[in-house]
Amino acid sequence: MLSIYNGKTVLVTGHTGFKGSWLCSWLDKLGAKVIGLSHDFPSDPCHFTAANIGEKLKDYRFDIRNLEKVKGVIYDVEPDFVFHLAAQALVRPSYENPIETMEVNAIGSANILEAVRHLSKKVVALMITSDKAYDNVEWVWGYRETDKLGGKDPYSASKGMAELAIRSFVESYLNSEDSNVVVGITRAGNVIGGGDWAKDRIVPDCVKAWAREGVVEIRSPRATRPWQHVLEPLSGYLTLGAKLAESNRLHGEAYNFGPAAHNNQSVEELIEAMSEYWSSVRWKDVSDENQVFHEAGLLKLNCDKALLDLKWMPTLEFDDTVRMTVEWYKAFYDGSVQIGRVTERQIEEYTQLATRKNMVWVEND
Repeated sequence: MLSIYNGKTVLVTGHTGFKGSWLCSWLDKLGAKVIGLSHDFPSDPCHFTAANIGEKLKDYRFDIRNLEKVKGVIYDVEPDFVFHLAAQALVRPSYENPIETMEVNAIGSANILEAVRHLSKKVVALMITSDKAYDNVEWVWGYRETDKLGGKDPYSASKGMAELAIRSFVESYLNSEDSNVVVGITRAGNVIGGGDWAKDRIVPDCVKAWAREGVVEIRSPRATRPWQHVLEPLSGYLTLGAKLAESNRLHGEAYNFGPAAHNNQSVEELIEAMSEYWSSVRWKDVSDENQVFHEAGLLKLNCDKALLDLKWMPTLEFDDTVRMTVEWYKAFYDGSVQIGRVTERQIEEYTQLATRKNMVWVEND
């Protein structure tokens, strides 16, 4: 199924980001002509630079809020697929700059759809939001795609706003018979994997501290998250894109992509699992010292719709997710192997594991 990307022009916004750079590497392996659009690097170092992703694509750099520049790129490259990942993706900066967060996440999404709706060729637009788009009341069962959207903090609100903007474009412009745009909406969260050095994220905080034999400070060790490797939701995005290219039947639908229901571990359990693959692990609980903003303690997704419509399900168990993540960082800090090759090798490993699980998105290739 994913062979559909071979030879296609694919625009990835947020391509220098953690998920975006992994997606670009995978698309390159699939034979796509990859175009990237981002404002800047998310951190120094970052996966994009460490794995030399820039060698695999055409690179545009500007703010996604600039509608005229967005239109210019999209009209120039005429993509077959757009994967919109460009976003302000962190909770703490959303408290510091709420207006910027809302503009980037909501207006940025609207700009992409405003540009692609004027193309004269068919284009599949994958709009990537977040599990934080849900109005999280911290119940113990997973959120479904039909549950209420919203959020208590600026970041969650910005993702809910993005969803409203996307829905308005679908209903107002993209449901007509003369529309060439097919839209899919995806929600995932708490991805981990090699190459993420964003601030205030548990895995980057750990590896940065442990690489210098330091102690990592953990503010919410008992908070649970649906930890998943970055390749898990990306496989869902690619599967949904392929389905939308084949048929308009799923146009405008939203899908959750998360780990298996039993893979919902606490931060403390994640650190303990990482210690199996990294020596000299030390951490301390600083919850009472640093908790200055609201942060959800429990958030799960129900992915039954993705299984029913796309025949998609997660591939990795929690132990494999942790192992692959730590192996990537160890290779980076050891400096003993070209890190881009580690990324490629892990994509290959993930695909092989999915093949053994008889995932539809690989078995038909």
